[in-house]
Amino acid sequence: MTHPHPEASDSDEFKGFNEAQRLMWCHDARARVYERFMLTDFIDDANVAAVHVDNTSRADRVFLVAFDMFGQQVAVDTLYTEEPSQHLHITPEFDHDFTGMDVVPDSQLDQAISRENGWVVNLKELREYDPLADRRATQRALFLAHLQDMMKNGDVRSFLFGRDDTDTA
Repeated sequence: MTHPHPEASDSDEFKGFNEAQRLMWCHDARARVYERFMLTDFIDDANVAAVHVDNTSRADRVFLVAFDMFGQQVAVDTLYTEEPSQHLHITPEFDHDFTGMDVVPDSQLDQAISRENGWVVNLKELREYDPLADRRATQRALFLAHLQDMMKNGDVRSFLFGRDDTDTA
């Protein structure tokens, strides 16, 4: 890896870059989960409240088991992962633990969770996901993360946020 400023070899020198890299990875993971789930019938099925994602049993596929609001299994599907970029990593924004989704004790969903061979997608959160709004928010966050490094290195001395609403006609 080359640095624009060779004297800046310390890993703390480009904190903004590291943060931007993390933000981009998280965005990619959210978008991938959404895109891959759009290949299933689960998003449109109002009966499906949660989906257990078994991404540990096989490297070439992801097993999906859908559950209703009572934690009973209602459907299954398999997504094939022909490339590593199709793998469904845990995304906190959709994960049942992080979203505070209620799980009926001793239900089939609760049993699937206890096996610890994957993670559970809260379909309510996934259905509310807006890929365009997420992309725009991520772009803004990436800019602000890089801005920190640019100001520190003197690449940017001032900036103006907002839109130019002047009439050029």
